[in-house]
Amino acid sequence: MRAFYSVLFCVLFLACGESKKEDNQNYLPASNGNLNTISVVADNTLWEGNVGENIRNIFAAPLNGLPTEEPMFNMKQIPTQVFDGFAARSRIVLKIEKGAEATVKIVNNAFAKPQTVAVVGGKTDQEIITQLKENREKIIDAFNKEEVKEKLRRINLSLLKDEEMEKALGITIDIPSAYRISKADDDFFWIRKNLSNTKTIELMLYEVPLETLSQGDSTIVDIVKMRDHITKTKVPGEDGIYMAVEDAYTPSMYTTIIDNKPAYEVRGMWEMKGYTMAGPFITYAIEDKINNRYLVADGYVYAPSLEKRDYIFELEAMIKSIEIK
Repeated sequence: MRAFYSVLFCVLFLACGESKKEDNQNYLPASNGNLNTISVVADNTLWEGNVGENIRNIFAAPLNGLPTEEPMFNMKQIPTQVFDGFAARSRIVLKIEKGAEATVKIVNNAFAKPQTVAVVGGKTDQEIITQLKENREKIIDAFNKEEVKEKLRRINLSLLKDEEMEKALGITIDIPSAYRISKADDDFFWIRKNLSNTKTIELMLYEVPLETLSQGDSTIVDIVKMRDHITKTKVPGEDGIYMAVEDAYTPSMYTTIIDNKPAYEVRGMWEMKGYTMAGPFITYAIEDKINNRYLVADGYVYAPSLEKRDYIFELEAMIKSIEIK
């Protein structure tokens, strides 16, 4: 009987603990902040020294695939002693703790909701710098996922009615209502948003057979060839003018996961053959073995004289919302 009451006490204790944790989550204030802006919590001496320099080199490094240098993230520093109240509600936070064990922890909803906090500790400046360098991809990925989630929350406030396109491609995707479907074929869709009379954000959605892309070193070559064929045949301009990947700018390729499926991500520059126009693009080829295809989502921007990071990020968020039925 004593054993029974001991077990019952443990169950009740754990249940109360879980309930208290959930209550704390429910009472968290809403997070705030501009998209892709990190609040760096660090003492002034750290921020102004080697630690701050390495933070800026890592998180404010130029984003790949843009015609001019734009930082991956904007940053604002908050001294540790004033990190409280409203200042602690930033959506993505990098917290530097000197004197702690050398470690990196990713904490969700610590001071607000939703929120991602990366805590980087070390007994010395060098230990902190080492942790930052060794865990840069882990931290960047965590921050990016939080910002994509927030961007999609905003997008979902007003969605494009695209049920026929989704049915034709066998997908769902979140696209803001500010876009319009400019061209619709059986397996090719061209979606556009005008920023002005001459500036646009555009997205192409289409599918190709799995054998279109080989595996290995030639994958990026195949993706460029595929993209050039699509833009030349599906979205040609007047008098033989067409879009192509810019030869002078070598695209970057990464592997990622979308809808729990492996995907290739390519960032680079496009140009118009026969006309003076150019800009950045981002292409995702999502492997869909069940349907023997790659679903391709390709976004690009034409916005001369404007910064383009946030436009490319909008396309990235839209594409990462894709779910294959």
